[in-house]
Amino acid sequence: MKAMILAAGRGERMMPLTKDCPKPLLMLRKKPLIVWQIERLVSAGFKEIVINIAYLGEMIQEELGDGAKWGVKISYSDEQENALESAGGIIKALDLLTEKFMVINSDLWCDYGFVNDFDLKGKMAHLIMVPNPEHNKQGDFGLIGNDITLSCSERYTFSGIGYYSKELFFGLEPGRRKLGDVLREAIKNGFVSGELYEGIWRDVGTPERLKEIASI
Repeated sequence: MKAMILAAGRGERMMPLTKDCPKPLLMLRKKPLIVWQIERLVSAGFKEIVINIAYLGEMIQEELGDGAKWGVKISYSDEQENALESAGGIIKALDLLTEKFMVINSDLWCDYGFVNDFDLKGKMAHLIMVPNPEHNKQGDFGLIGNDITLSCSERYTFSGIGYYSKELFFGLEPGRRKLGDVLREAIKNGFVSGELYEGIWRDVGTPERLKEIASI
């Protein structure tokens, strides 16, 4: 199973820090944010990682190279300056991915244990959910047992970590497309499972959150 790290966004909520530096390369505890994800993926046994890039993407390529320094092979899906949103980025990179693959946002701080041979058990996606943080009090999706639902009144936040089958994206036209829209359609048809993770998880989306995590 390959892993994909989403790293193409402009990081507008991180301005002015991202004016001349892509968000995945912002430093956290003396390492770029994305390097924390790479190291944890490697420690979980992943051998190949795909990274999508757009805004200041050449800086990410220059910093990470082919991944040899971490003992992993890194491939890039270049969206140029026109970032395609999460689902659009995955669709563009499908040819670089395995039939089952993991996707993680580049701007997370967490201790969730990645699984490089995850069994989807016939589902098209499995989402890691977390308790709602202050910036997303309403949550995203409900969770009943191991099934993600849109009808449950108690909702949790999608962590930005998920396992997917290529089948989820078959037939979708290339271009800008949000992952949430794709997932909602699959959830309606019962194709998405999930689990609640209550360990360390932070969305490093603003300068304030970056500073907060650095001080912990």
